[in-house]
Amino acid sequence: MVFPTHIVSAGGIVEDGHGNILLVKAHDDGWVYPGGITEVGENLIDGVIREIKEESGIDASVSHLISVVSNTAVHKWYDGVTDVPTKVMFDFVCKLEGGELAASEETSECRWVPKEQVLDYITLPAIRMRYEAYLNFQGSVNYVEYVTATTSECNIKLHRHV
Repeated sequence: MVFPTHIVSAGGIVEDGHGNILLVKAHDDGWVYPGGITEVGENLIDGVIREIKEESGIDASVSHLISVVSNTAVHKWYDGVTDVPTKVMFDFVCKLEGGELAASEETSECRWVPKEQVLDYITLPAIRMRYEAYLNFQGSVNYVEYVTATTSECNIKLHRHV
């Protein structure tokens, strides 16, 4: 039996307690909220906390899960050669615990942005859709399936509250 390959990642929408959200400027994707692929043997909560720290210098704690998102398309990585397999992403609301804003190898900038202005920064359709799920969160976890052929498109196939 051959097991399927999935990328599992976690994103953290970090609130500072004053109406601002942490955004990082990724080299390839522009402004996004922090997150990334979990490492082998790492749980989702530890993964998102690590990614937030690595990408921004900020220490955070996880408050609650808001979305489970599947990108079921296989598409090419930025190198135009490597296939990116199906991705399963877990988005969490996180709270600022400390740390100092600092760019990293993965980011060129990071900043606190007023919650209502975040969509002025985010240009990737899939990240915008995921942030909108945060804005519209009513207490039920969102489940979204979408497909992409490139990072500039996002075709939603299924959106449910579970």
